[in-house]
Amino acid sequence: MIDPDTRASEWVADSEAEADDAEEMPLSLRLSIADALTLGNATCGFMAVYFTTTGILIPHLTGSSETGMARNSAATAVILMLAAAIFDLFDGIVARKLRSSPMGAELDNLSDLISFGLAPAYFVLVYGMVTPGAQQKVSAVAAIVVLLAVVLRLARFSCVTMKDGMFQGMPSPFGALTVVSIVLLELPFIPTLLAIIGVAWLMVSRVEYPKPRGILAVAMLSWIVGAMGMLAAWAFDAPGGQFLLQTGCALQVVLGAVIPLFATARRVNTFRDNRRESREARQAQAAQLP
Repeated sequence: MIDPDTRASEWVADSEAEADDAEEMPLSLRLSIADALTLGNATCGFMAVYFTTTGILIPHLTGSSETGMARNSAATAVILMLAAAIFDLFDGIVARKLRSSPMGAELDNLSDLISFGLAPAYFVLVYGMVTPGAQQKVSAVAAIVVLLAVVLRLARFSCVTMKDGMFQGMPSPFGALTVVSIVLLELPFIPTLLAIIGVAWLMVSRVEYPKPRGILAVAMLSWIVGAMGMLAAWAFDAPGGQFLLQTGCALQVVLGAVIPLFATARRVNTFRDNRRESREARQAQAAQLP
């Protein structure tokens, strides 16, 4: 028979050993708060794929699809992508304010690939399968283009150093939401396809987009919350819900095209100001010469 005191001593010893092991755990294996938010991003992306499959694709294949059910599932999938964008926004803020583990950057890229690469590409694929007049094989090609654009964009982001405050190419969360907005606009197939490919090109292009920091981050968060409200109104067939959804999707597409113009205009103005200052400095130096 084991003495209770001996058993207690062994339990204390085991606990101390576990604590020592935790202290000796490599820093790369410890998750920070920012990492937990990043994992929330990945979870939302996976669940978006789940609702797209169970609420839209499977009912369509089995012939039991209902308009209301498909609408609710589509809205839920897009809301989950929006939630993933919120997690992505806040994990960067938390990482800058507190800390992130050494594997934080890798977790962020992998989570973004799920939520903003796989989920919207799968959404496009299912759109081509369930929408009358759409061509399934062509839609599959468009979905692959979106997925590869996000893969290339994330890989380049890890390798290329950009000037502070700017992204090179459309950020993958913004690109994913723009792709989904194009699908929800319910345009004819060919314009929808061309617009999706255009967004994929913007993600891998050298066009500059501002990083969501400060006021811009607050504006982005407000826009995401507003978009969730529009989707909920559309899903529950609220009065004006369809109009709100179409307006929000159109605005998302317009923003995707217009934001780079502001960045380009700012860069041109900065170049002109620097050139004018250099000219004035040369003129001042020339006036001081005898």
